[in-house]
Amino acid sequence: MATTGLPPADDADVARVTEALQMITPRWNVRILLALNQPPQRYTEIAAKLPYLQSGQLHPKIRSLCDAGLAERAEHSARHVTYGLTARGRQLLPVLPVMAAWAEEHLEKPEQPLSAIEQVEDSLTLLTRRQAPAILWVLKSRQEASARALARIVIPDNYWTNIYPPLRQLMDDGLVVTSGKGQPYRLSPAGDALGRVFGVLSVWSAGRPLDHADRHPLWGRAKPSVLAAPRTWVSHQSRLPIPSVPLAPAVQTQPARRPIWQSADLFSHATPNRPMPALSTGGVRR
Repeated sequence: MATTGLPPADDADVARVTEALQMITPRWNVRILLALNQPPQRYTEIAAKLPYLQSGQLHPKIRSLCDAGLAERAEHSARHVTYGLTARGRQLLPVLPVMAAWAEEHLEKPEQPLSAIEQVEDSLTLLTRRQAPAILWVLKSRQEASARALARIVIPDNYWTNIYPPLRQLMDDGLVVTSGKGQPYRLSPAGDALGRVFGVLSVWSAGRPLDHADRHPLWGRAKPSVLAAPRTWVSHQSRLPIPSVPLAPAVQTQPARRPIWQSADLFSHATPNRPMPALSTGGVRR
């Protein structure tokens, strides 16, 4: 059943990507997936890698990942139960470095360096805004659109002015821009550069290999003229103790612009509170 006014294939694509984001966005889920990326482990072994989570927090999250088909529980005996990633969960891991790479290049630079796992979490925060995937999808396909035209496609069963709150949020986040009041909306360079992220999420959610992302009918054909100019990469190591968690390598299609993320770059043992940097440093809002 259609949820937007997009063509059926695009509508299904947006729905799958939105569902994939909802699986991994809840707090700590990405870190738990990384901790599970080893041979099957007992619950106590997993908990030892995530000391900032209490037992009452960790267990329901692992259960939700099992329900989503990303993790699995194996009962060897009444006292011997192990948890690990499913094949589907392992296939998801190479998507994370793609998100980290986009965040490091396009999000504003914080006062303190961030680990790549924090970059992933910041990316997910922006991509799971209300109606965000559908709005970005429409603007990518149409290049630009008025608020009323966006509403007819994104929220066809709602009053059209309801498009303004999510649209303003995307503008505040730096993913959508307009020339002024009454002017059409379009993707910012950072929003357009999400093509790689949406491409890998799309093919993963459809059960296809990640290297098919470059063939995506919409996000696989980015126009160089609207992409941000190449920038110098500075990959920050985590400031915190990092356990050894193997991570499958990211799909690399533009080696000159994307760093080779290691598992140590992605996983950090805790997330400290950090001040919100001023926007004067440049980049999309975190």
